[in-house]
Amino acid sequence: MGEHDSDFDDLAARRAEVAAKLEQVRALLSRRGVDALHLTSVANIGWLTAGAATAVDPTLETASFSLLVTRERSNVLTDPIEEPRLRDEERLNALGLGLVIEPWYARGHTLRLLTARRRLASDIPRDDAVNLNGDLVALRSQLCADEQARLRAGARLAASAMDEVARAVQPGMTELEAAALLEAASRRRGGAATVTLVGSDERIVRYRHPLPTTKRIERQVMLVLCLRSRGLISALTRTVYFGEPPNALRQLAAAVARVDAQVIAATRPGRTLGELFETLRAAYAREGQPEAIEEHHQGGTIAYLGRETFARPGSLARVALGQAFAWNPSLRGVKSEDTLVLTEAGPEIITAIDGWPTLTVETEIGDIERPALLEAPSA
Repeated sequence: MGEHDSDFDDLAARRAEVAAKLEQVRALLSRRGVDALHLTSVANIGWLTAGAATAVDPTLETASFSLLVTRERSNVLTDPIEEPRLRDEERLNALGLGLVIEPWYARGHTLRLLTARRRLASDIPRDDAVNLNGDLVALRSQLCADEQARLRAGARLAASAMDEVARAVQPGMTELEAAALLEAASRRRGGAATVTLVGSDERIVRYRHPLPTTKRIERQVMLVLCLRSRGLISALTRTVYFGEPPNALRQLAAAVARVDAQVIAATRPGRTLGELFETLRAAYAREGQPEAIEEHHQGGTIAYLGRETFARPGSLARVALGQAFAWNPSLRGVKSEDTLVLTEAGPEIITAIDGWPTLTVETEIGDIERPALLEAPSA
């Protein structure tokens, strides 16, 4: 089942999830002294609708419809283009959300009528509204049990897509061809790739975000995938080497695995993202690579965006049970990245690939397995 399936999950469970989130939103309205909240972003609408498919144009952060929540009711503001799909496939009306239809050429008119003389809030900067996006990031980063189940299901899709493509890429293939395989594998499984990065050989060393190009893969390729399924995003990175990797590359891969394992082990309830940033800084220093902390962001919480909140120096954002994280420490030529959920039993890595070679790292909470280089036959 995928992002656009009409009957994903139990409808009663989805309705209960939406009702609980509407209670959270209305409590937020009371705290912030506003009467209505207008939601337009893919992330926030995906959260409030329990994973409905909202993006028609994947290059936009805004959804194809909007939501208006007041203290009395909650309405989907849409047009005749979107209404049949939202009713038949996404079942939004069955989730307790009213459907308000307006002409496609008059969008915004109904919103003005419904919010006249009301104190309005929004999830984007507007001159006439209070911006509540920061509050919403905190709400949607705390995953309920059903959201955690959806995230795990999406993570399995992402891991499966990555495994398929990593074992299919060959020397001589272009980076763009490898990226197309990642996107196709994601779509076939019902998800949608929101990020596909592919770098090969010297480009992995040179660029932390290697957008795929026409360069042909020679000895080494790094594959990066963020996959959205039912609103939630999973992220992972894997590297393939054709032939026997040089010792220097093996050592770098082991070093970044140790950095990654240390921050995973330190991801515990009550700690701040600022403290975890310092954990990463110290881990890089122990590897003799103190400058690496400045060369790329290190990740943070993940949910309805590829990263909801980044770990930054001094951040006071608290780690809590039920949150998901994607750490992505990197050194020039290597990176380690998976998605995990913080449970009562500790951090649970949910994008692990069965049969992928791993490195075992001893940490304060026990051994943690991190992905190693996949060694494939050379051409």
